[in-house]
Amino acid sequence: MSPRVPAVTSQVIAIRPGPPLAGAVTVDGSKNAALPLVAAAAALLRPVRLDNVPASSDVQTLLGLLHQVGWNTAHPVGDSHAVLVLPGEATPTPDGLGEAASSIRASYYLVPALIALCGRARLPWPGGCRIGDRGMEQHFKVYEAFGDRVRVDDRGYVVEVGKAVRGTVSLVLPFRSRGATIAAVLRAVVAGTPLRLGQPNLSPEVLCVLDALTTVGYAYRAGERILTLVPPSSASEDVPAWKVPGDKIEAGTLACAVAATGGTARIEGIHGPDIAPLVVALNRMGIPTADEAEALVVHGRNTQPTGRPLRAMATLAPNGLDADFEPPLLGLALGFPGTHLFSDPINPGRHSNLVPQLVRMGGEITELSSTECRFTGPQRLTGAGVEATDIRTGSALMVAGLTARGVTTLGGVDQIRRGHADLPGKLLALGADICEVTP
Repeated sequence: MSPRVPAVTSQVIAIRPGPPLAGAVTVDGSKNAALPLVAAAAALLRPVRLDNVPASSDVQTLLGLLHQVGWNTAHPVGDSHAVLVLPGEATPTPDGLGEAASSIRASYYLVPALIALCGRARLPWPGGCRIGDRGMEQHFKVYEAFGDRVRVDDRGYVVEVGKAVRGTVSLVLPFRSRGATIAAVLRAVVAGTPLRLGQPNLSPEVLCVLDALTTVGYAYRAGERILTLVPPSSASEDVPAWKVPGDKIEAGTLACAVAATGGTARIEGIHGPDIAPLVVALNRMGIPTADEAEALVVHGRNTQPTGRPLRAMATLAPNGLDADFEPPLLGLALGFPGTHLFSDPINPGRHSNLVPQLVRMGGEITELSSTECRFTGPQRLTGAGVEATDIRTGSALMVAGLTARGVTTLGGVDQIRRGHADLPGKLLALGADICEVTP
């Protein structure tokens, strides 16, 4: 069956300040983890079951791309959040990916699977959030290390199998790219060779792929300097079942929303260590926050602002602050005392998306560079018409709108749905005064 792809909408989200958020809510599966898990399932060329798959549009688009080039995908009876990924019986079409593949960045995850099935992958340049230059050069170096040939032109790129490399494939990434790390792992799976990768990205999204591969016999060791992956000595006939972890970014956004309103809530369905850097930031601001078994608990009504400056510095280092936590934290910190510094060198265009929208709401923010900004709080925002120009800008503006005077109308709902199937619905369940309306 073909996956569901949400229809394009012209709706906007209307947000008004209201009572403190309270209650309990469960996050969806993580978009950032689901995308490489789907690609890993396809690269194995065997049936794989994925559970807790989110209905966010980027994930549905990737499943649709798989279906388009020859895989079968189906929902088990009675479980809309599970997906079976099955090698197709039809002749594969490695060059059949067009405009849909250019609508998301994660289309590049399909290269190893296409190589496994066809020996060749042709893809358009990836799209997704417009948050600065995020080139493909490191991906190409990965494929060349495996002996593949890479060609590029204005329309996109082609990766073709070349002379196979014997023995362990070794390479060092110049920086801890999550996409290039996944590319190296999946290309090693397709080649059936051991991998030794220097300076890997060890984010939870990468580790969940590595853990999934252990269910089919792979062994890995992940250190801050070196990641090694060893293929299985024999293949199992069982159908592996992988679970997409809960969305740490959705949990973090909800936590910031609860804290901004002075509420108390329990956010369930996440792995505590995944959100540890966010918990540290919230506690530094004086917001009592703790991670419990599969849950994040925010005691916003007991907040005692410390006035200490928050230094929210996004980083790719292990256990560092994920760049996607930075925007909702920024929306929250505007209401807290102190002179705060925010930095995201990973996505150099993100601040230029978010800061003008917050300024439109009355925020006084100094852009120190394209990747850094500074402001002094507390600030009181006023509702205005703003636009979600990317997923995380949209989530930050929702946090800001919950405390702004008057009504905030947020456009670009389709951008938000790329990463979150129903973030407004989860806020509504916690008591937010929020709804989707047609202008």
